[in-house]
Amino acid sequence: MSEEKAKNSADYSADNIQVLEGLEAVRKRPAMYIGDIGVKGLHHLIWEVVDNSIDEALAGHCDTIHVTVHEDNSVTVEDNGRGIPTDMHHKEKKSALEVVLTVLHAGGKFDKDTYKVSGGLHGVGVSCVNALSSDLKATVYRNGVIFEQEFKIGVPQYPARQIGPTDKRGTTIHFKPDASIFVITEFKYETIANRLREMSFLNAGIRITLTDLREIEDGTPKRDEFFSEGGLVEFVQYLDETREKIIDHPIYIESDQNGVPVQVAMNYNSSYSENVVSYVNTINTYEGGSHVTGFRRALTRTLKSYADKSGMLDKLKLEVSGDDFREGLTAVISVKVQEPQFEGQTKTKLGNSDVIGAVDSAVSETLQSWLEEHPKEAKIIVGKVILAAQARHAARKAREMVQRKNVLGGGGLPGKLADCANSDPTVCELYLVEGDSAGGSAKQGRDRDFQAILPLKGKILNVEKAHEHKIYDNEEIKNILTALGVKLGTANDDKELDMTGLRYHKIIIMTDADIDGSHIRTLILTLFFRYMRALIENGYVYIALPPLYLLKRGKDERYCWTEEERKLMTADMAKDGKIDSVGIQRYKGLGEMNPEQLWTTTMDPNVRTIKQVNIESAAEADHLFSMLMGDEVAPRRDFIEKNAKYAKIDT
Repeated sequence: MSEEKAKNSADYSADNIQVLEGLEAVRKRPAMYIGDIGVKGLHHLIWEVVDNSIDEALAGHCDTIHVTVHEDNSVTVEDNGRGIPTDMHHKEKKSALEVVLTVLHAGGKFDKDTYKVSGGLHGVGVSCVNALSSDLKATVYRNGVIFEQEFKIGVPQYPARQIGPTDKRGTTIHFKPDASIFVITEFKYETIANRLREMSFLNAGIRITLTDLREIEDGTPKRDEFFSEGGLVEFVQYLDETREKIIDHPIYIESDQNGVPVQVAMNYNSSYSENVVSYVNTINTYEGGSHVTGFRRALTRTLKSYADKSGMLDKLKLEVSGDDFREGLTAVISVKVQEPQFEGQTKTKLGNSDVIGAVDSAVSETLQSWLEEHPKEAKIIVGKVILAAQARHAARKAREMVQRKNVLGGGGLPGKLADCANSDPTVCELYLVEGDSAGGSAKQGRDRDFQAILPLKGKILNVEKAHEHKIYDNEEIKNILTALGVKLGTANDDKELDMTGLRYHKIIIMTDADIDGSHIRTLILTLFFRYMRALIENGYVYIALPPLYLLKRGKDERYCWTEEERKLMTADMAKDGKIDSVGIQRYKGLGEMNPEQLWTTTMDPNVRTIKQVNIESAAEADHLFSMLMGDEVAPRRDFIEKNAKYAKIDT
């Protein structure tokens, strides 16, 4: 350990732990502290514990973090940081370890001398995890001694105690979410892996491992290791690996402006979408904020100035907007702020006004130098901007023409739409149904009061590989927009979705349970993600889950949604051992169901299962859609081989 780190370790004691308020309300109103008690809130418990380890890494005291999911869905997070202080807290009259684990808003991150910056947005910390866990055990390796303390639903079972010597250092937290609090207690491996991958990119040099003891093959548990030397540059390359790059290497910007460390990595590709991902103290700011404002302002001003000086815009008779400079742009923005202030409904929009200038200065200075030093690449970027401006104007004309036709034609709804009687959007739902046959059954089987049906013929346009103006030539997409009552683009922003006329607060995608159906569903989801993301973010988009099988034995009829269900139910129905006596009907498409069956299995709100579409990580979602629907074949092939259970790909 270096002399400086040893000094910091010595200075980090119980006196650095500041108590702000108690813990009583967490179990009564858990959603106030972790978002919800579903999948998102469950995984938030892991983020809170990992964030503590990341804070140690940011302070220069930790370089390895291990996350393990156990067979019983409990989780262990282990780091090699300084270890949570265990000495007596003078004000609370108990160990600092117990204070950190039992008092909300208690921790070193509230002491500027302990952590310059910290990850937690709200500072609820590991005490919140403790309150919402049926069992939690903390093991601390500090100053040559092992300490431990156990809790049940946040209640200490004994004071922190020494259990032996050690040459290790760090903290290990093992917790099991309380099943009486959470509606679901099964952790999703991919959700954890995606977040940890992000953390490794944002904290270059930190090694993070994820082990899943629930999934063991040939005696070896599922495991991933995340480590990045290149940091944000590697992050951008990862996000863009499924796209065609138009410049060879990402532009990297690193600066400390007025005490605000700023890091930006950016690259341009041949796509038509913008993907700007932002972080404050390694926490994803989904709604952007002042750091994104500063970046966009500097990017537009600097590129516009260079383009004007180069004379490339002289012959362009169209106005160039900020959106044009960001088409085909992938960027990651990361800032460190001592006291971040957050706005927005989800508290993930940075509000610190001084950060605008810090990011603006950092980006404009470095980007201006880069453009002058790389004239060939600069010319390619400006050429992309000009094409984006031309395409945007073409899209605006196409959009205005469609809207004008709707006005002149009376603004009628699509002829195929079977609308519902109710006009209250909050209770109405629209089914986007694959095929006229299934659409016919859905129209007959629905509840006409609140359920509307729009059959879709064939596959809609793949918007991932098409300019926006092509959307208005696609009849099915125009029908979707018209039926929904939304408009792409507003008077002030060509990219903003106008939802003032939205007619349904549930939009349910219902396709066949086969490969074609999956493709159509992905095409529709790509449309929503790229052009109507606000519908997803507001929780309006769902996926219907029709059954795969109908089992029959005499008068006994049962539906199955998975292959595993079919096997179990077949065995249950054939209790006398005569499995051949069970008739199995495999639904190849929705059109094979009569109206009553479709209502009973897929449309009746009392019994149906529908999945709400949400965006856990905008960066991962962007990567996934570009990989599935973009031009690059190799990444898509790798994804299919890794994830398709029954697919066989010929070589």
